[in-house]
Amino acid sequence: MTVTTPQPRTTIPASSLSPSPSPRPRAQDVAEDAGWLQLADAVREAGQYATRAEAERITRIVLSVLGGHVTGDERVALAQALPQEAGRMIASQVPAVHSVTAREFVESAATRIEGSTPATARWDVSSVLSVLSDQLGEPLTTRILTQLPPGYALLFGRAELSQAA
Repeated sequence: MTVTTPQPRTTIPASSLSPSPSPRPRAQDVAEDAGWLQLADAVREAGQYATRAEAERITRIVLSVLGGHVTGDERVALAQALPQEAGRMIASQVPAVHSVTAREFVESAATRIEGSTPATARWDVSSVLSVLSDQLGEPLTTRILTQLPPGYALLFGRAELSQAA
């Protein structure tokens, strides 16, 4: 005869038996994050910002201002040429009703950058746009500058040549 002693029952939650796998980032998401980080690091270096977070903040602001002023095929090409996060910032902006001068563009960015002065806003805008120009290449940068009023070339790190009369 076998005698057993009753043991207290323990309930083990089902979640601990087969832990749900943590979602693995898709390769495209990882590459996308890397593209954004490379852009932010390039802006950080160009603008001599203390942290990547500061460079990212400035990049987001400048891209959001730029997104309203580039339209049509150039806007689509610009959004597609940038890392996905940056492209979304361009594409999500409502197109401006009228063109603004380069000075007004910088002033618009300055209103969004905390503690900004006209000089620091110009530095911030030029830091981002010159990096974009390098990443976009000559043909697309030229198409974008052709669409914008005179005065933007310097913000993109280019000399602005005027035609002789």
